Parts: sequence; structure tokens; C-alpha cells
Amino acid sequence: MTLRSTESLAGRTMIMSGGSRGIGLEIAKRAAADGANITLIAKTDTPHPKLPGTIHTAAAELEAAGGTVLKVVGDVRIDSQVEHAVQQTIDHFGDIDIVVNNASAIDLSLSDEISMKRYDLMQDINCRGSFLLAKLCLPALRKSAGNGRNPHILTLSPPLNLNPKWAGRMLAYTIAKYGMSLTTLGLAEELRTDGIGVNSLWPRTTIASAAVQNVLGGDEMVANSRTPAIMADAAYAVLTSPGTETTGNFFIDDDLLAARGITDFDPYRVVGGDDALQLDLFLDA
Repeated sequence: MTLRSTESLAGRTMIMSGGSRGIGLEIAKRAAADGANITLIAKTDTPHPKLPGTIHTAAAELEAAGGTVLKVVGDVRIDSQVEHAVQQTIDHFGDIDIVVNNASAIDLSLSDEISMKRYDLMQDINCRGSFLLAKLCLPALRKSAGNGRNPHILTLSPPLNLNPKWAGRMLAYTIAKYGMSLTTLGLAEELRTDGIGVNSLWPRTTIASAAVQNVLGGDEMVANSRTPAIMADAAYAVLTSPGTETTGNFFIDDDLLAARGITDFDPYRVVGGDDALQLDLFLDA
């Protein structure tokens, strides 16, 4: 697939769940470099002992990159807080053109080991949170489409893969992530005549992030990963494509960039060399 680029994201308004660190922050920084308006909905108001960054440090980075930032300390699990963030965004910037469902919780425990509290946390943040934020932004996105501002919903979730090994290895997490992907599948069809692009994006390899460092494999896996920059560039490719033509896709980062003519992925490696990179979850070898 060849993605046809539209104008830059200058003056466009993005609302993102999470974004204090990692992939979400890099995606927001790429938009900020164009001069986008960005609302961050994030819980991390004060430093976390195990996680880098807060909503305040993220906002400072985005402003330094060239963006205009609205910080909303909030929890995507709480309807009233998400409603408040959406309304504040409209009041502050006048519109919403882009929704990025970035917030996600991860727990790979087997079914007899995971607590229902952790199960509910993943369902509420990953699946329900993505649906809620997209749902509440629909009136603004339809208005954006009517004004020719190329609206998009982008969700960081994997292609729907019915290979049973993924559910068998981590059922609770698979249900939560596939719920995000089903949100993409359903909204893309539901909104097909509205001119709103609805897509998911997932990395080919593990990405150097707090989740990879703390949950998946530590320093060794981080060394065999790519940097968040590849996801930021891939997200930018989606968000600058016409939503009327680019919808209902489950994009893989390097496939998508290859369609844009990028063939050298070595600069995205955490550690240079010829060592094999670690394939990400939900992708079969």
C-alpha cells in the first residue's frame, strides 16, 4: 500500500490518552514539530518510582518541539474526567481533529494467576478507555470532517490474530488488546461515510519502553528492540494520509514506512549491528 500524504499537522488538534512517556510521547512530539495543538490526558502528575516522566515533563518537551499543549490530569477509566478533557480541548483549541488511543496496561499472567483487579484494570484502560475517548470525540471529529480537516482515530493495538497461542499464553491481556482492535474494526465500518480515518498501529519488533524494560524482558530485550521513533514516524504517516482513503487498517510500523519509501531501518535500532531483533507480541514469525 502506498499512503498518499496530505498537509502537515500544523494547526491540527490532537487528543491523546497517556503520552507522559514512551511511544505516546514520541508520537505527540512528532505532531508538535509541525506545530500541532495537543491535549494529553494522563494520570502521572508526580514522578513515579519505576516510570520516567510526568504529564508536566511531557508537556515541556512538546512545547519545546513546537506544539501548543493542554495538560489534563485524568484517568481514562472515569467517564466524567474524559468528558471534561474532551470539552476542555474544544473550549481551548476550538476543535478536535485527531484522537490517539495510546494508554494501555499490561499484565501477562496466566488465567489462574491474574487477579480480577488486574483483569479489570486492563479492560477498563485498554478496551473501554479507547472506546470511550473515541465515542466522546465523534461529534467533534464529524465537524472536523465537514471542515475538511482530515480527522483520524489511531489506536495502538495489534492486528486481530486468531492463532490460539496468543490467547493461550496471556488470555487476559489478549482480550484487552483485541478489544482495542475490535474498536478500530467496528468504528472504521461505522464511520466509513463520515470521512473519519480509523486505524490501528502496532510495531514489528519490541520497542524500547517501560513495558519492555519492566515487564517483558529487561535490558537484554531493550537492546534487541527498536526506538519509539519508528512508531512516531509510522503514526505520522497515517495521520497525514487522507482519512477518506486510509481507514480500517491494522498497520505494522515498518511495512507502513516501507510503503512511504523508507527501506533503511537501522537508525531505529537501540543497538546497532546484525543481531536479530525481538518480534513483538501478537505477530507470528
